Amino acid sequence: MNTRPFSATLVGLVTLTTVGAALAQAPTTAAKLNLPITAGPFIGTTDSLTNYHCPTWFRDAKFGIWAHWGPQAVPMDGDWYARGMYEPGNKHYTYHTNNYGHPSTNGYKDIIPLWKAEKWEPDRLMALYKKAGAKYFVSMGSHHDNYFLWDSKLHRWNSVNMGPKRDVVGTWQKAAQQQGLRFGVSEHLGASFTWFQSSHRSDKSGPMAGVPYDGANPEYQDLYHFPAEPGDNGWYSNNPRWQQQWYDSIKELVDNYNVDLLYTDGGVPFGNEVGRSLIAHFYNNNLKNNDGKLEAVYTCKQKSGGRWVEDLERGVMSGINPDPWQTDTSIGDWYYNRNWKFRPVSWTIHMLVDIVSKNGNLLLNIVQRPDGSLDAEVEKALEELAVWAAIHGEAIYGTRPWLVYGEGAVKAKGGGFMEDFKYTAKDIRFTTKAGVLYAFAMGWPEDGQLTIRSLAQPADADAAGNAIASVSLLGYDGKVKWTQTTNGLVVKLPAQRVSNYTAALRITGTGLQPVTITAVTEPITPDNQGNLLLRADDAELHGQQIKQESQGGQTCIGFWDRAEEWVSWNVRFPGAGRYQVSADCATVHPGSPFVLEIAGQSLPGKAPQTAGWDKFVSIDLGVIEIKQAGHQQVKLRPQAAATWQPMNLRSVRFTKAQ
Repeated sequence: MNTRPFSATLVGLVTLTTVGAALAQAPTTAAKLNLPITAGPFIGTTDSLTNYHCPTWFRDAKFGIWAHWGPQAVPMDGDWYARGMYEPGNKHYTYHTNNYGHPSTNGYKDIIPLWKAEKWEPDRLMALYKKAGAKYFVSMGSHHDNYFLWDSKLHRWNSVNMGPKRDVVGTWQKAAQQQGLRFGVSEHLGASFTWFQSSHRSDKSGPMAGVPYDGANPEYQDLYHFPAEPGDNGWYSNNPRWQQQWYDSIKELVDNYNVDLLYTDGGVPFGNEVGRSLIAHFYNNNLKNNDGKLEAVYTCKQKSGGRWVEDLERGVMSGINPDPWQTDTSIGDWYYNRNWKFRPVSWTIHMLVDIVSKNGNLLLNIVQRPDGSLDAEVEKALEELAVWAAIHGEAIYGTRPWLVYGEGAVKAKGGGFMEDFKYTAKDIRFTTKAGVLYAFAMGWPEDGQLTIRSLAQPADADAAGNAIASVSLLGYDGKVKWTQTTNGLVVKLPAQRVSNYTAALRITGTGLQPVTITAVTEPITPDNQGNLLLRADDAELHGQQIKQESQGGQTCIGFWDRAEEWVSWNVRFPGAGRYQVSADCATVHPGSPFVLEIAGQSLPGKAPQTAGWDKFVSIDLGVIEIKQAGHQQVKLRPQAAATWQPMNLRSVRFTKAQ
């Protein structure tokens, strides 16, 4: 393969045409880096960024679509392929060696030319995304693979030189602008340096043991990076040489395309002046290009204090956030994965409604095949989403949160990687706009009746407030019957469903404000055979990290890394009796000892090592005796901090013993 020297332009002042001379005099501190910032009110300090105010367009948009797409889609084996293919034992390594050869000779550099995007129709796709309700579109700029999807003059490994031979970012931008959508780019480049160091290693065993992977070849280190210093293995490198390259590259991206939104996959890059200077430059440059009006949105995975838009990966806020925020998630794996099932339309809609009720936006990755096309299943889902958005968009776009985000049994703990919730029509979410209150039921009630307890009539008949004047159903031309009682607003819905996913009410009145609702947790009761199933969905989680997640297509309790965290269930026993207790567990560790406690009794258990986090086995814990009818709290906790190993828990069963 022919090579040319890597070049980095330092704001038009100096052009580095060779690697050696530049790197020999590499800066050692951020103060020595060249971090030019367009003149304006923002500088590379935390305090200056407090002058930022999120633009109205983003707050009104609510829904964006993302093309998390690039050469890593080629193997159709899922996310982080470019790194995993250099890690023996990783599924990507196995797939790569079986299908492309050993990474010492056939590395990621050889995957890039296979990405042709031969069926990519950006104009058609953008029209489809707009119809589905998207108000902004985000293109991948560069993933951790250090491959640029824009026409870069700094880096030869880009989509104009290699792969599809097209300016992917520029083409997406043109299509988005033709549809009247705002346009953004995502950069995952900051983490690339340490992320890609596995390409410099070699097999530790087997016939190729000790043979370096192609990343160790200096000829390709403008793709795989120069070797990291010992101990430089965090998400963001502390190497100033790399920080300078990152700054120059992302500055080129935002300067050349004048994007509305810039997404960073991580916190503020490098946690120092480098990242803050790039944000300041992005804001100032946007002011300059928009006649003094700040339209730029910078989003990263770090608390913002209003300085940018905080992003949560595959998660939601627990309540209304005072500053606008964003969830980024995907209908499947991040890159095309032949083994993943796509999310149903109901999941997308419920995520969107919940997020909007809490002052957030949803950025949804629509998974593209390597050739740029969409699976028929995805196209159909977008069509369904378009039908829903045409009816319910009034209650989404341009809205703001109400005084409370909603009511119902499902309450998110909040944070990243927490997005699987089983909503029902009893879960209500609120939005408001122009004096109108909207109430979404997260499903269509089987009995055709909605009760919204937050809008109950005040118990004091003489008290002012919550005077409802009208109630109508979005998507229904007729009148709905409604009454307001001290128990709530009760609405009778029409026999014909408007949607299988939601029922959205348009409510007007004076002094509308939520009444205080006493939380009611329905206890778990036995089935017809007298047995009880304590599911992960019904558990109360005690801790900051432990979460409910999806494994093997079912909900389980995971992220259980801390021995001080535990779970519980509220159970109602109909009478005295003996029960055989079992638990469904999974762990990749040798064993995870735990204890189940109920009615003053303890049953020890130990989750055995299984084939994966999604490979659950049932283990017997023993027999307990319930001496009288009534409510009991069932607790399951780690046995001891010294012996605890993380595990996933799907359920606990109580089976009546003879």
